[in-house]
Amino acid sequence: MRHLPGILLFAILGLSQILPALPPQDKKLPPPPPEESEPYKPPSAWKSAEIGNFYLRKRNYPGALSRFQEAVKTDPYYPGGYLGLGKVYEKLGFKEKALNAYRKYLDLLPSAKDAVEAKDAQRAAARLEKEVASKTKPSPNAATHR
Repeated sequence: MRHLPGILLFAILGLSQILPALPPQDKKLPPPPPEESEPYKPPSAWKSAEIGNFYLRKRNYPGALSRFQEAVKTDPYYPGGYLGLGKVYEKLGFKEKALNAYRKYLDLLPSAKDAVEAKDAQRAAARLEKEVASKTKPSPNAATHR
């Protein structure tokens, strides 16, 4: 029994050399560094207008309006954004805004491109010009009903 502590010590030293070191059990890992969020980068004007047209077909006019506004803000020279704005404003009853958007679309449109849509926009602009003009003129009957 006198040799028991020596044998145990020898066995422990021998095992410590054979077994690999175990990782510590109670250490807490530091939290990962916070990811730096990148600022919002809007999609291209074309993509925003495409999404706006999707919303327009689904009759989600507020969603379409925000996407067409985003398209115009991203690229003020992209005609498709103004065409979409004209359509949405017309659906929402904002005739003057629709007329201005259609005019801007027609100003930006390259010649011989999108001829069918350009004709539709020209017709819509002409119709809206008449409606807006008729609103601003006083009614002839208004003066006689005093």
